[in-house]
Amino acid sequence: MTKSELSNVYRDYITCLNRQDWPSLARFVHEDVKHNGEQLGVSGYRRMLERDFAEIPDLSFNVELLVSDPPCIASRLCFNCTPKGKFLGLGVYGRKVSFVENVFYEFRDEKIVQVWSVIDKAAIEAQLPSPGAPSHA
Repeated sequence: MTKSELSNVYRDYITCLNRQDWPSLARFVHEDVKHNGEQLGVSGYRRMLERDFAEIPDLSFNVELLVSDPPCIASRLCFNCTPKGKFLGLGVYGRKVSFVENVFYEFRDEKIVQVWSVIDKAAIEAQLPSPGAPSHA
């Protein structure tokens, strides 16, 4: 695939996620997909995403930066969302938070086969009350 073709496939994948079009996920995700080293397969990857959307009902993936170097994509995703409970071990509990995820994807046969993801947890922590601070909930 060319850089442009790979970028287009990735943007279609992001659209699939934002629409929660789970039946179409296998069009973008390889059966052997791994996420941060964990073998998930398409069904495990789908469960992970469904759980994310259940825990964060207003979740939306927004591409801020995209670099295509076939067979890989590097992307900076921005989020402005409201997790219902704990998120990444942090007591967010319905507060709106903004953060980014830096994620790299490797494609095989025009499908995602590897995902390496790092979420800026410190950005979320900075938006939450300090431990011991009075709560205004």
